[in-house]
Amino acid sequence: MKKVLPLALGLLSVLAIDQAAATAGCPVPLDRSEAGLAMAPVTLNLGMKGINPRRVGYGSYLVNAVGGCNDCHTNPPYASGGDPFQGQPEQINTAGYLAGGTTFGPFVSRNLTPCGKNGHPEWTFEQFKDIMRNGTDMHDPTGPKLQVMPWPVYSKMADCDLLAIYQYLKAIPPICSAE
Repeated sequence: MKKVLPLALGLLSVLAIDQAAATAGCPVPLDRSEAGLAMAPVTLNLGMKGINPRRVGYGSYLVNAVGGCNDCHTNPPYASGGDPFQGQPEQINTAGYLAGGTTFGPFVSRNLTPCGKNGHPEWTFEQFKDIMRNGTDMHDPTGPKLQVMPWPVYSKMADCDLLAIYQYLKAIPPICSAE
């Protein structure tokens, strides 16, 4: 009985910590957050109000290691001499990182950098979820669904993952053009 009690108390404390983490919001995998912060190709603004640096790191992991967002939303995606498809060591085009402009027939990829009012993203988190879940084109919300963006795949992501991506996009430097 003496050995069982400490084990039971230990398990209860672990459950209490796990429950507290779950009720505190979205859990962030620390290893992926750290990896994401290390692989971010641009300097991140981690001091912005309303963002969590660990969540930003996880968002970077999802954008840069899982989602392949750079391939379509950076034009060209790789810097001169840094195209891995040409057998060169990868070097992201940081001058145009996620600023859009890649042409896919009649479609052009959108700028994902925070170029809205006061350097904030042009979409709210609710609008971002609508884009990612339903393919809504916020430039023409009543028009057709986004045709090139693989939103049907991203629609399956958890809200916590989408929040991490959204916060990462808020933390990258804006690259604004006169559209």
